[in-house]
Amino acid sequence: MDGAFLETYVVSEIVKSYYHAGRIPNIFYYRDNEGREIDLMLEWERKLCPIEIKKNADPSHASRHFALLEKYGECGTGLIICSADDLYPLKQNVWLCPLSAL
Repeated sequence: MDGAFLETYVVSEIVKSYYHAGRIPNIFYYRDNEGREIDLMLEWERKLCPIEIKKNADPSHASRHFALLEKYGECGTGLIICSADDLYPLKQNVWLCPLSAL
């Protein structure tokens, strides 16, 4: 259950940051008929930006479903929010983001 609580916390912090800035977030959840999912998608500048939320510090496989979004158009930069120490690129257009950055 701790992963579900973490996801709820991260999503609520992101939504709160939008509302505190006077904006309404365009957020989505993605799950296809094969069970592949993306925890959170933000629409930013007409691009879908995928966000995965993981509790461990090395979620290198977490971005494997980001390619699913390419069929819907141009995909923006993806984030993997986790217990990493610093913000750094994992690969092209995918960044690891520490929980402390929220």
